[in-house]
Amino acid sequence: MVVQQYRDGGGARAVRALAAAGVIAVTAGCIGGGGGAADGSGQRSVAADRPLDLLGQAADVLVEAGGAETRTSMETAAGGTRVTIRGQGAYDFRRQMGRLRVVLPKDPAGKDAAGADGHRPITELLAPGALYMKNRGAGVPDDKWVRIDTTGLKDGNLVTGGVTDPMAAAELLRGAADVTYAGKTELAGVTVHHYRGVADLGRAARAASPQSRGALSAAAKGFSKDAVPFDAYLDEDGRLRKVRHRFTFSSDARGPEVSVVSTLLLYGFGLPVTVTLPDEDAIYTGEIQQG
Repeated sequence: MVVQQYRDGGGARAVRALAAAGVIAVTAGCIGGGGGAADGSGQRSVAADRPLDLLGQAADVLVEAGGAETRTSMETAAGGTRVTIRGQGAYDFRRQMGRLRVVLPKDPAGKDAAGADGHRPITELLAPGALYMKNRGAGVPDDKWVRIDTTGLKDGNLVTGGVTDPMAAAELLRGAADVTYAGKTELAGVTVHHYRGVADLGRAARAASPQSRGALSAAAKGFSKDAVPFDAYLDEDGRLRKVRHRFTFSSDARGPEVSVVSTLLLYGFGLPVTVTLPDEDAIYTGEIQQG
């Protein structure tokens, strides 16, 4: 399988290439202050005083929580053209495995981002070091799965599948720096603490769990920019409820810069999640057509 390089030109052409190639295939530092935020009593909150600690522990808290339901969106923009890919499913943070249903958008002509008429939603299975996709299209039989080694992807599957792996999204926060506390807000009826900052891919990879380290290390080497701006929302128990990352791919002289905004929502904690990986004879080994 050919994964798109991060440098591409041609605006809309770059977006189509990203979306077509398998949904989207393409230093330690000091915290920059807590922002002086206070809770409703006028006193500084614990959330404001210890943002780096809380963000660094977010992935561990999710492991303790076990399973959760998730919704995702990934918006790619280049040359004034935007493509949004949405997903929904469940994820087991203890096993670092999940199952999602990913829906490609349609262009004004009624075709999906991969150029097919009425393409069915893509089923994705997430596992440590691997991404499985069914209903992939591009010449792959309907009853076969495509398996991708995420440690060999330039982005470590942060954007390739059209979904940022939920555990990788949380592990990225281990590389947080320049964090400010933006105060309390409400998300789906739940009180959450909002943080803004920048995650360093290299630092996050070094601090990540063994299962995530390979993919994040690949991303740290493959992205042109190590700095990933984020907005993270943690509930009163320190569980990550929402995180938005902004990835940027530097363009060459032929085209514009490509940006990807990936958003993850988590809810329904404690949900039992069952993920069964396909047998070897269900894995497609033939040639995949390229857009």
